[in-house]
Amino acid sequence: MRMLIMGAPGAGKGTQASSLAAAYGVPAVSTGDIFRANIKQGTALGKRVQALISAGEYVPDDVTESIVADRLAEEDCAGGFLLDGFPRTMHQVRFLDRHLASQGKRLDAVVSLLVDPEVLVGRLLDRAAQEGRSDDNEDVIRRRMEVYAGQTAPLLFHYQGKGLLVDVEGTGTVDEVRERMLAAVEAHTSDR
Repeated sequence: MRMLIMGAPGAGKGTQASSLAAAYGVPAVSTGDIFRANIKQGTALGKRVQALISAGEYVPDDVTESIVADRLAEEDCAGGFLLDGFPRTMHQVRFLDRHLASQGKRLDAVVSLLVDPEVLVGRLLDRAAQEGRSDDNEDVIRRRMEVYAGQTAPLLFHYQGKGLLVDVEGTGTVDEVRERMLAAVEAHTSDR
């Protein structure tokens, strides 16, 4: 099973990704986790990524694509994967399509978690306070939402056109969302 999980920042992708990946026995690959590890280690990539994130911007396509290609080449991804946080632009979509096609593979499903934007802002402000993320203030969060809507939302239309999109209401308890998500993916993949 090769899947993506998408949604605006704060929609619960990270929380739900591990459940979805576990249900299908594939690794959850989070570009955010990879970036945060580099920031923590103080690598050159980490410093570059930190500056962009602090400004509410995304990491350039070429950097992200290279990191994802390297990760998907690892042995644990041979039987499938769940990508969290990638792709975020049409350039990245085309890259992923070409990368998978070069190996005779394709995506099976694209899960989209849908949550009201104001709920998302509240979630992210709460998370920032709990985790001591000084870079996550309301202005940066709202800017991140604008960037998401402008760059990432068109991907949903692309995947919808390919018959891969699985919309899931992302509001509710973690368990409620997980159950809705697993049921929706199961229904989608059994139809293919």
